[in-house]
Amino acid sequence: MAHSPAMPSPVALPGVSKIIAVGSGKGGVGKTTVAVNLAIALSKLGRRVGLIDADVYGPNVPLMMGSSEQPRIGPGNMIVPNERHGIKTISIGYIAPGDKPMVMRGPMLHQIIRQFLQQVDWGELDYLIVDLPPGTGDVVISLVQTVPLTGAVVVSTPSDVSLEDARKALEMFAQVNVDVLGIVENMSHFTCPHCHQQVDIFSKGGAERTAKQFNVPFLGAIELIPAIREGGDRGLPVTLAGPKSPQAAEFYAVTEKLIEQAEAAAAAASDILEIS
Repeated sequence: MAHSPAMPSPVALPGVSKIIAVGSGKGGVGKTTVAVNLAIALSKLGRRVGLIDADVYGPNVPLMMGSSEQPRIGPGNMIVPNERHGIKTISIGYIAPGDKPMVMRGPMLHQIIRQFLQQVDWGELDYLIVDLPPGTGDVVISLVQTVPLTGAVVVSTPSDVSLEDARKALEMFAQVNVDVLGIVENMSHFTCPHCHQQVDIFSKGGAERTAKQFNVPFLGAIELIPAIREGGDRGLPVTLAGPKSPQAAEFYAVTEKLIEQAEAAAAAASDILEIS
């Protein structure tokens, strides 16, 4: 009987303290918006941050970060990541810009993810945020095989359809032994600017119930406000305004909870390593 090849062991990235994947079961829930704003909030809270756009089919990080220049190749054939808003970023969108779709199969995807992790000069980072493609496919497996993840964040809207797919994402991370550091409920509710009544466009509270059901932390809810979408479209995400900004406050609250969870997970992981 033929033996299957051994699974590659993940290797830590030198100088990178924590790696956090941001995923969702389905597209359109604002996963990249959350990833970008988390990255900026972490940076504003004094952390050194990198951001990988691993959504190879729909790379939106260049638009949301307001950067489109091609990265340089530095010494040792290492890619120098683009730096924008104090964050080092890499995206297939910098390398193949424009509207041409990326048509790729599994092995090519694996190669790109490996390059983004190992062939980019990240330097010293406290956090490397990885914006995953929606769904439960190849990219997640490549990521988990290449580097040890501190954990994952799952983004969902409160609608039942979105939550059904979020549960698949939770199960996927469980299957590949990645701790879920928490769930974020995006587009949680909308406050009418005229009557100031709350409108639950996509229902409300479902992500928090799902977090309880799966026994994972609930990191918080992000209101549906035009400023978040406008900031992303202009390449100036709302979190740039800082934690005192009313439009960014919820992102900062989520980020502070995430830091708490990530530091606990990293400490637990290093304890295990010391024992062995």
